[in-house]
Amino acid sequence: MGIIAWIIIGLLAGVIAKALLPGKDPGGIIITMLIGIAGGLLGGWLGKVIFEVDSIDGFFDLSTWIAAVVGSLILLVLYRVITGSRHSRRA
Repeated sequence: MGIIAWIIIGLLAGVIAKALLPGKDPGGIIITMLIGIAGGLLGGWLGKVIFEVDSIDGFFDLSTWIAAVVGSLILLVLYRVITGSRHSRRA
């Protein structure tokens, strides 16, 4: 897949992850999009490393989307943990 396809998958995976984990995030839509793109890459890499499968088969394959959403969820939770602890110290 090309870089444009990864950006599109990442953007949509970020939106799906945000819908699955609603709440207030420090950061806006740009941060959510960046988390989605990075999460898609993370999910594809984890699929290869942990399960030894090629989770990056194609744009319309279910495994690609599942990997991207799972990666986005992981990064969104980590982002909330890191930024949440930083904001709680200031208040």
